[in-house]
Amino acid sequence: MRPRYADLFKRMRDPDPVKSDAAFDAVLFDRGHALPDIVECYELAARDHIIRFYAVQLMGFSGCPDAVPTLLIALEDREPLVRAEACRSLEDIGVRCGEVCSALEGHLNDIDPDVAKAARDTLQTLASR
Repeated sequence: MRPRYADLFKRMRDPDPVKSDAAFDAVLFDRGHALPDIVECYELAARDHIIRFYAVQLMGFSGCPDAVPTLLIALEDREPLVRAEACRSLEDIGVRCGEVCSALEGHLNDIDPDVAKAARDTLQTLASR
């Protein structure tokens, strides 16, 4: 991961919300250019579900179909917050293929009701496009 993004992801956990929001916004501004670093951040953040959540959210905001493979992995994250955001990020990207729809369908009965709702909402949105 490039040092700039490593520093920004670290600052996203700053207790000062102004600093953490500024770090998130800096990555958001670069989102297309930063996608490889965002994906790497998700992969490295095994013990920090908040950073995984931010990374998944930024992947969705990127609008880049290259994020889909990592988002499909994030659908299986142990944290419901991350799984639900992965559903929403797939909706943001808007790739409607068999693999995405099948993965989302697998979460229609997720143990967490927020994940199940996010999967249902995403499938409905993708079907209407």
